[in-house]
Amino acid sequence: MLYIHELVTLECQNEHDLEHNLEHKPKFTEPKIFDAKGDLNKRWYVYFSYRNPKTGKLKRMKNIYGKTNRFKTKEERYTILNLYKKRLLKFLKEGYSPFEDNTELYQTQVRKNNNIHSVSEESQTVVVKKKQDENYNEGFISIQNAFDKAILLKTNVVSTTTLTDYQSRINKFLEWLNEYHPMIIDINKVDRKMMVEFLNSVQLKTSARNRNNYRTVLSSIFQILEDNELIVKNFVKSIKPIKSQPKRHKTYSSNEQQAIFEYLDKNDNLLLLFIKFISYNFLRPIEVCRLRVKDIDISQKTLQFQAKNKVLKTKIIPDILLNELPDLKALNGDHFLFTPQGIGKDWEAKLSNRRDHFSKRFKTVIKDHFNLNENYGLYSFRHTFITKIYRAMVKQSSPFEAKSKLMQITGHTTMAALEKYLRDIDAELPEDYSELL
Repeated sequence: MLYIHELVTLECQNEHDLEHNLEHKPKFTEPKIFDAKGDLNKRWYVYFSYRNPKTGKLKRMKNIYGKTNRFKTKEERYTILNLYKKRLLKFLKEGYSPFEDNTELYQTQVRKNNNIHSVSEESQTVVVKKKQDENYNEGFISIQNAFDKAILLKTNVVSTTTLTDYQSRINKFLEWLNEYHPMIIDINKVDRKMMVEFLNSVQLKTSARNRNNYRTVLSSIFQILEDNELIVKNFVKSIKPIKSQPKRHKTYSSNEQQAIFEYLDKNDNLLLLFIKFISYNFLRPIEVCRLRVKDIDISQKTLQFQAKNKVLKTKIIPDILLNELPDLKALNGDHFLFTPQGIGKDWEAKLSNRRDHFSKRFKTVIKDHFNLNENYGLYSFRHTFITKIYRAMVKQSSPFEAKSKLMQITGHTTMAALEKYLRDIDAELPEDYSELL
């Protein structure tokens, strides 16, 4: 009696061309994990496709569940599924075919596994479960549960935007752990070496600046875990940030700024007013996006805004800007001041989307028209006008007096912070030193 693999490989003239073509196509797809987007109420499994030797087409094979869905946490399921995925890929590379009789291959593999250190599915499950029981007795807490608790404790402490950023970076770290350290499921088993490996991978794939941002976020999360006695020590803060090239927003020349304002006056008055809040009130673009109609007090000539340090601040509105504001009395105070449809209209959008709208609008209307590169943006207007006002002040007073007055205008909380900012934007320039030469 012929085995299936003998029947499939039996040479027939009318199948010769098909068999020849198959030799140049991959026989199978790489196994993948279906995790139901993290839903533990659904079944998780490993799946793959294999090329049917008769039709030449890839065919989806039966899902591999094993013991996966007996586990009740994401870490446990990812651990066992990664094991299945790794072993399945190994078998496929060694010649396993679902369309052939694999008895001999199976028996060979069993003998090989018994001779080396591999264990069966059932024993591997027992090992994982036993390890978790041991960890539990030692005060075990899963990585996912620890991070979930840290995020919960950060709620109402940081902004929604920051919280979303935290969660996004945590998810990336969890994905990396799942790929490179799938057996690590206890938060206290995550160590400094693993964190350094992860941060290095971020730097190589993106940038040093992004790597430092990941370090800051994860250090903050691990500090919460330490403060709540979920881990012994926050080792992330001992990892030093690396030198990175800061993102630079160049200042506009007087001619460039004037040309942009004149062009906007004719083509986009709303964007011009948005930019004047940055230019005359020295707000950051994201702070302008947070402004609501009720934040503007015309009678007192002031506005309130949420600053970078999350403190609600009050600033005067200079007459040069106040005179350009429309009548706000009839508008809904809860509406955002700037919307795509105009001042004080109804606009349901997240802060990040509101900021992106005006950034893209500026690119379309101004950057593309004036052929400006990535060094110029909305933030550049803040630098431009702070430079302008500082240089005007320092002509009439000493640098220290000028900076003392400027701190009140820009909102910098310390002289050191303001001086660093002025150095970064090249606002401070020496007088002509020709006579010294």
